[in-house]
Amino acid sequence: QVQLVESGGGSVQAGGSLRLSCATSGIIFSNYIMGWFRQAPGKEREGIATIDSSDTTSYVESMKGRFTISRDNIKSTLYLQIDNLKTEDTAIYYCAADQFRLSPYCSGIWCSATYWGQGTQVTVSS
Repeated sequence: QVQLVESGGGSVQAGGSLRLSCATSGIIFSNYIMGWFRQAPGKEREGIATIDSSDTTSYVESMKGRFTISRDNIKSTLYLQIDNLKTEDTAIYYCAADQFRLSPYCSGIWCSATYWGQGTQVTVSS
């Protein structure tokens, strides 16, 4: 059974930082492209970044600078460091895994992956 379990979300003040984690099981983690996506209230799901098995990263342009994706293949865990949080970062953050193709350049139903986590809520207050 494949599981992707996000953690690390919470309520923070603007300007703060968070590190989200996505612990995986049931897959050979090192074989998968991993990614982070988010969905804000009333908005479609959007991509943030992906990282492949060679640690090659792809970021949506608007996410560059404050978001850092990384992975630990030994721990089978994906991470997202978010710095200088803004109120518009308030969203549910999801991790995703796909063995062959995963792109952060998507929105809504076009954000496609084989496996998704259940999400972790990030709330940023001013």
